[in-house]
Formats: sequence, structure tokens, C-alpha cells
Amino acid sequence: MAEWLCRGLQILVYRFDSGLGLQNESILNILDFEAQVLSIEEKIKELRNASAIGDVNVANEISKMQTKVDKILQQIYQKLTPWQTVQVARHPDRPKFLDYLKNAFSNFVELSGDRLFADDYAIIGGFAQIDDIKCVVIGQEKGSDTESRLKHNFGMPKPEGYRKVYRLLELADKFSLPIISFIDTSGAFPGVESEERGQAEAIAKCMEKSFQINVPYVSVVIGEGGSGGAVAMATSDYILMLEYSIYSVISPEGCSSILWRDEKKSDIAADSQKLTASDLLALKIIDEIVIEPIGGAHRNKEQTIANVKLALCNYLKDLRNMHSEDRKQYRRAKFKSIGDQFLIL
Repeated sequence: MAEWLCRGLQILVYRFDSGLGLQNESILNILDFEAQVLSIEEKIKELRNASAIGDVNVANEISKMQTKVDKILQQIYQKLTPWQTVQVARHPDRPKFLDYLKNAFSNFVELSGDRLFADDYAIIGGFAQIDDIKCVVIGQEKGSDTESRLKHNFGMPKPEGYRKVYRLLELADKFSLPIISFIDTSGAFPGVESEERGQAEAIAKCMEKSFQINVPYVSVVIGEGGSGGAVAMATSDYILMLEYSIYSVISPEGCSSILWRDEKKSDIAADSQKLTASDLLALKIIDEIVIEPIGGAHRNKEQTIANVKLALCNYLKDLRNMHSEDRKQYRRAKFKSIGDQFLIL
């Protein structure tokens, strides 16, 4: 629990100490291993501001500098370590679920509450349409600033959040609507109140319901896919992952704390966990990697959302051609086969 509190406090301290607006965040939130492009990006920003104020035409110079930045970023991102990938997956400027909801879906009608206890703002869901496909969409929302992060509990759902998911899965099955889920969570909320209200049971019931539904179900990891908090919404026909997202049973910090009693060994833990998209595709845990723009999703949200939308539509159209019983059998076989390559006879 200390891990989640520390991460939340880091965000709050950063926001209050910086005193800067959104205009400066793309520069301010640069990652340590990207430091060599900081000065160039700052210069590009200065030139754009100068061009906007006066009649100075600096388009050619900006284009050359942007090409240089893209080249450096491409070289950096081709050699990311697993721990660096974790940092990219957690980048505060990555598009969140609400960004996808606003730009990839239409006619959204939100359905709130679990009809048992309360409405969990860490999970948002309802009826929507993607292209010409009517569906039920569900997502974990971390928030994009201090106020929204507190409202959405930093994307860490409580039991009522997963019971909301259960209710939405039932409704989708009742009205024969395909399901799309977006995963972006450090994990389920680890507070005492969650345990008192049956966190483990709520997650398990979501997974059980996912195997029972007859409709197509596609999920995509857009940032962090942490522990049971992610699995509850990724028990689907197809699991997609953004190129620099992560999916694991525990955070690297949590893993290093358990194994070495030292969170400073998080980079070693990340290397061992096989939590990157390429590792998980090789292990046949996920089905496709959705490519991110040069420098990660946080540098080009529009292109990232377009890439995810295209992949989702392709998989939904493919699944609609399968008989419901075939889909259920495929879903069960998919999860039963995970780890077969590690069995020692």
C-alpha cells in the first residue's frame, strides 16, 4: 500500500511545485533517457512562438530540427530497457481512457454504479459506437491532473468498480453487443475498505462472467496493466497492447520489495518480469502489439488513438464472423494454454 501512496504523493508534489500550466508539460515531463532531445524541443517551441507572434517564417528550420528529434527518439526507443518501458507506460501525458472515448467513439451513454454499494469513478463504462459498430465500452481512468486523479482514485478500482464491470458484461450479453475494454491501472485499490467489501471476489466474478458471455470481447492495454486489477478486464477473446505499455502480475517496485527488500532494484525486477508487449506476444499471452508513434503515445495522442481504433475495429469484425459457442471455446482454450511452454513433463 505504501507504494501506491508514494506514487500518488509524487504526482501531487510535482503538480503543486511546478506552478506551470499544460502548455509546458510536454517539455517538463521529458523522461531521463530522453534528455538529449530536451534542448532541441525547447528551441522548436521558441521558434513556433516567435513565428506565431511576428512574420518570421521558420518552417524550414523547425522541420529540420523536428526531423533530428525524431531520429534521436527512434534510436532511443529501439533500445528501451524493460524499466524504461515502465516509465513510458506511466508517462502522465499518455492518452487516457477518456481521450479514447472522446475521439474514437460516438453516442456514448454512461451507465453508473454497481447497484449494490456505490459508483466507482476509477472505471467508466456504457453504451457507445465505434465506426458503425454498436458496443459496450469499459475503461479504467487514471485522470490527467490533480483534481481528476483524486476523483478517479489514480485508476485503482475498488470492489464496486469491478461489480460495475460485471453488470456491464451482463448487459452487453443481454443485448448482444460486443465489448471493448481499456486497461490502464497500477492495480486494484489495496486499502482495507476494499478487502472488507470483497475485492478478490469481485475480480474473480468478473473473470468468471467473461468466460460465460456469448458476445465478442476485445481488450487493449493502453498504459499499465497491473495485477488482478488488469486481468479482471482482460479476460477476453483478444488482448492488444500498445507498444510501450506493460502488463504484469505485480509492479517492479512491489516485486523488488518482496524479493530483495529494496525498491531500488526495480530495474532488475522489470528485466525479469517479462512485462513488455514484445515479451508477452512471444509468450502468447497477448495477441497483437499496436504500434505507437515515434517517441511514444504521449508525443502524438491523435495518431495513437487512430491506431488503436483501427486495430479494435478489425478484431471486432473478425469476431463477428465466429459462432458464439466457437468464441467461448476459443476464449477458454486461450487462457488454459497460457504457460504450457513452461510445463516440465
